[in-house]
Amino acid sequence: MAKGEVGNVFNHEIMPLLAPAVRRVFSRLESHHLLKVEEIRMRSGQPLIIRDWDGEYGLDANTGFTADINRSYRVSREDIIRTIAAISDNSLYAFEEDIKRGFITIAGGHRVGLAGQVVMQEANVKAIKEFSSICLRIAREIKGCAAQVMGSIYAPGDKVKNTLLVSPPRCGKTTLLRDIARSLSSGSGQRKACNVVIVDERSELAGCYLGQPQMEVGPRTDVLDACSKAAGIIMSIRALSPEVIITDELGRREDAVAIRECINAGVSIISSVHAGSMDELVSRPIMSELVEARIFKNIILLSRSKGPGSIEKMIRWD
Repeated sequence: MAKGEVGNVFNHEIMPLLAPAVRRVFSRLESHHLLKVEEIRMRSGQPLIIRDWDGEYGLDANTGFTADINRSYRVSREDIIRTIAAISDNSLYAFEEDIKRGFITIAGGHRVGLAGQVVMQEANVKAIKEFSSICLRIAREIKGCAAQVMGSIYAPGDKVKNTLLVSPPRCGKTTLLRDIARSLSSGSGQRKACNVVIVDERSELAGCYLGQPQMEVGPRTDVLDACSKAAGIIMSIRALSPEVIITDELGRREDAVAIRECINAGVSIISSVHAGSMDELVSRPIMSELVEARIFKNIILLSRSKGPGSIEKMIRWD
C-alpha cells in the first residue's frame, strides 16, 4: 500500500469514526506519521495509546507522538460512547451478534475490539454493555509479501503443501496468510490458479463487512465469514469444491479433527498458530499430535526481527 493510500485510508475510514475530541488530536498529524500505525487503544479515563511496528506511543494534543504516555490525550467516557455510536451508525442492535464475539468489523476490514460489562447467559456471552475501552486495529494489505514463501508452498505438479505458519502475536501471520490466498487464487505464469476457501472465524483474513471481503483475496476465493474453523472446513469440503482451505489460529481439538478430514478428502490446508518456537508449538498436545503425524509438510516460523512477517526458519518434510 502506497504512502498516499495509507493516509487516505486513515482519513476516510478511521477518522470519521473517532469521537470529535480524539479526531482533533489526530488531525494535527501529517499523513506520513500514520504509515506504521497498527492499533489505536482508547480506555476510559486513561491515556490514548498508539501501537505501531516499533512499539507504543502516546499522542499529545500539542506536540503529537510522545514516548511518555502520561502526556497523551486522556480518553473520556464520552469519547468511548461517541466512537461506538459512530462505528455502529447509532444502531448497536444491528451489530448484536458481532458484539457477542467481542468485536465489530467495519468498512475497510478494520476491526474494533470492545471491552466493558459482559452479560453472561449460562456459559455463553449474551451481550457487552457499559463499554469502557476500544481497540481499533487497522487492516492493511501487503500485496506480494507471500512471494518469499510461495516456492516452499508448492509441491511438484503444482500440488499445494499443507503449510503451518508459526509465530507470536503481531508478527504478520494474518497478513501473510491473506496474500498466500490471493496468490494461490490468482495464479501466475508459472503456477496454475487454485480454488481457495477462507474459513474466517474472526473476520480478519478477508475482513468482511456486510458479507463482502474488504481485502483482496483473489478471484477464485470463497469466504465463510464468522464461521468456526471446524464447521467451516467440513462445509467447504461438502459444498465448495476447494483445492485449498485457509484458516487462522488453530488450537481446539475439533480443529485438528477437521484438518484430518480435509486431508483425507484430498484438500490442502494452510493455517497458523500462536507459538514463539517449535518447542512452544509441540508443548501444546493438539499441535504436537499434528506435527508428529507430519500433517504439515511445510512449517514456517515468523518473527518481527526485521519487521512483521520476518521469516526465521522453514521446516520441510517432503
